[in-house]
Amino acid sequence: MIASCKIKQDVLIVDVYETSAIGNNLKKLADFSIEGIQNSLVKINLFPSKKRQKITGFGGSFTEASAYLLNNISKKNRDSIIEAYFGESGAKYSLTRTHMNSCDFSLGHYSYAPIAGDKNLENFTIDEDKNDLIPMILDAKKVSKDGFKILASPWTAPPWMKDNISWVGGKLLPEYYDTWALFFSKYVTAYKQEGIDIWGFTVENEPLGNGDNWESMQFSPDEMTNFVQHHLGPKLKGDYPEVKILGYDQNREHLKEWVDSQFKNEETSKYFDGTAIHWYASTFHYFPEELQYAHQKAPNKYLIQSEACVDAEVPKWKNDAWYWKKEATDWGWDWAPEKDKHMHPKYAPVHRYARDIIGCLNNWVDGWMDWNMVLNTQGGPNWFKNWCVAPVIVDTEKDEVYFTPLYYALSHFSKFIRPEATVFELENSDNEIMVTAAENPDGTIAVVVFNETNQSKNIQLSLGNQNITVKMNGQSIQTIVIQRQENKYSLTKIDI
Repeated sequence: MIASCKIKQDVLIVDVYETSAIGNNLKKLADFSIEGIQNSLVKINLFPSKKRQKITGFGGSFTEASAYLLNNISKKNRDSIIEAYFGESGAKYSLTRTHMNSCDFSLGHYSYAPIAGDKNLENFTIDEDKNDLIPMILDAKKVSKDGFKILASPWTAPPWMKDNISWVGGKLLPEYYDTWALFFSKYVTAYKQEGIDIWGFTVENEPLGNGDNWESMQFSPDEMTNFVQHHLGPKLKGDYPEVKILGYDQNREHLKEWVDSQFKNEETSKYFDGTAIHWYASTFHYFPEELQYAHQKAPNKYLIQSEACVDAEVPKWKNDAWYWKKEATDWGWDWAPEKDKHMHPKYAPVHRYARDIIGCLNNWVDGWMDWNMVLNTQGGPNWFKNWCVAPVIVDTEKDEVYFTPLYYALSHFSKFIRPEATVFELENSDNEIMVTAAENPDGTIAVVVFNETNQSKNIQLSLGNQNITVKMNGQSIQTIVIQRQENKYSLTKIDI
């Protein structure tokens, strides 16, 4: 005999967003479910109770280059870009980076302490930032409902503090260690006076150097640890104890030796709040072993991807298809040592972004940041002519804006996985796709799936005893947002 009864169960509300080579750009799909297909299902089992790291945020970087370009387009287009990155209708960036003093994506060399021998930094000034950089940050703050964190990074100390008296290469002279630590504190003070809070610092961008091409200053792992332990750490702890310090800030292949130095013991690690990393060591490999090692070495510290971009390329203007094709090359295509060239094959930019972010999230990384937010059609401005690609490209002469597929790829994460979300474990039956998932503070679950193949996939998500089926196009990224409504009654038939 069959009877009906009411039982309590969660009711799942599901939204699916897709960016794909066929032309969907973060499109909310109206018809995504599949019926009657069982044998070819990709099965993804979600386990929200098996919690991993908490998310710090996702975003990109405020550079003088980006800010200068925004000042040279119409207010309408400027506002649309700021809204697209920080507004509720856009990517909702929550974690950002900027440069302290100039970098290659500046209009030229500059320092906030231009007077040689000024050990007490009595002439410290951030006036250089007041025309471009600071207005961009303040405009972003106006449209950001939840706010965002800012991580600041120096490319170099002023040349007069260095052993080679140059913007490029060289090392910080020990006699200026305390002056350089004071520099960080004065920067926080100066930005606060402009209405901008600095969340944290990396000690030095790319301390292993950049081939002595643009602003740089070198540290060994132990030299950086010493500087933080005895100078920068105590100074910031006294003046601004809430400001974070992240070590390293370069490619992942050397991560082990840096975290070994930073977290050698309690004395060396007490001022380090975490570690920052870049992705430039390979166009496909995301170094899971190194990421796992860094997490195990310091499980309660931040592990943040602080810089990534399509480098050594001039942007392809309004050509979405290029961003999905394996035609891009990076610095290593021409310049990597022969033994490392296999790490730098041609790649599809969208693939690289999706693969790296998911790979990072599945290996304990808690924050992920892109580099420049806006560049021009040349891939600059950049005083060294180190052309790169940004998610948003502008033509200042024609006052035109191009949102590349990279913008939408990044939005799949930043818009739907919010700060304090918890990454959790899952099982994926198909090694041709990549998947990550996180539960947001409001209880929604965001599952991001990347299908690199040309074939469509039929996905079955299992959450407890409930299943969701989704059809996924080839060459696509999907974010599946699941909202659980608890204690709802459902009519179910049972045998008695």
